[in-house]
Amino acid sequence: MDIYHIWCDTRPGVQDTDFAAALERWMAHLANEGLIEGWRLSRRKLGLGPRELGEFHVTVETRDMSQLEAAFQAAASRAEPHESVHQGVNSLARNLTFALYRDFPDEVRKRGQERF
Repeated sequence: MDIYHIWCDTRPGVQDTDFAAALERWMAHLANEGLIEGWRLSRRKLGLGPRELGEFHVTVETRDMSQLEAAFQAAASRAEPHESVHQGVNSLARNLTFALYRDFPDEVRKRGQERF
């Protein structure tokens, strides 16, 4: 699995539950299109965590880079049926930071043949 991480805050005046509902619509849309495998929304607790990462943390799971690229292409198309759902959550967030991780060790990893 590849795990795409998004950290963010909500824009001023945005209700936390409105953000969560809009994100759920976008993630459900991507899942229904077969563009992601799963996702999760979490929120910083007790103020613990680096401020620069934002209050909310979203993880999006994809089978591989091809599936992730297909999800990116859907968002980048700026066309329906994706645009209104994506804009619905994107317009509520600010201070976004992104990262991409993978399960480790990878399924393709062979041991004993490494040269470094």
